[in-house]
Amino acid sequence: MRDSDRHKKTVTAITFDHLKECLAHHPPRRIAEPRGWQAAVALVLVPNTGREGLDLLLIKRAENPRDPWSGQMALPGGRWEPGDPSLLETAVRETREEVGLDLAPGQLLGELDDLEPRTRTLPQLVVRPFVFGLGSKPPLNPSPEVALYLWVPLEELLAEGSRQEAEIPALGRSFPAYMVGAGYPVWGMTERILSRFLDLVRQR
Repeated sequence: MRDSDRHKKTVTAITFDHLKECLAHHPPRRIAEPRGWQAAVALVLVPNTGREGLDLLLIKRAENPRDPWSGQMALPGGRWEPGDPSLLETAVRETREEVGLDLAPGQLLGELDDLEPRTRTLPQLVVRPFVFGLGSKPPLNPSPEVALYLWVPLEELLAEGSRQEAEIPALGRSFPAYMVGAGYPVWGMTERILSRFLDLVRQR
């Protein structure tokens, strides 16, 4: 899909049934021989209590000079560890550690395509996104690794013009981004994951 066409079709009142259908018709692409290390992230969705539709959990990573994604908006998640039986368990563990949320197997809606960084300065890794649907908005207890968290309506991300160019001062250039909350840009790998997910939602 061309960028100019990306937002022409919008979907309102997204439901978990709609997402399950979308994901069921999209076998996720896998990277057969991943380079470097593996990681997993969680797209956590809940019903919005004030209107129809779903909200997505995003976090802002705390400033950390040892973190390549320091200070960026992100999805809960992180690196696979030897004690993790699978990348799904990595996503569950990291979500619990970062925001104090225990995800259950029955809340898994599906998986998205594996993704690699495009920037050579980033570590070599493969990220696998998992999509979860919760029945209600849970209380969260962010760790010191998380500066803040936001629940963002999917309809806002799906709206025409939601994806735009944002200046990233630290890199001295602009990147495609979704602006959320108080003007926080969601860019880089998280933007790519969201764009793939939103395009998938629009297809059905």
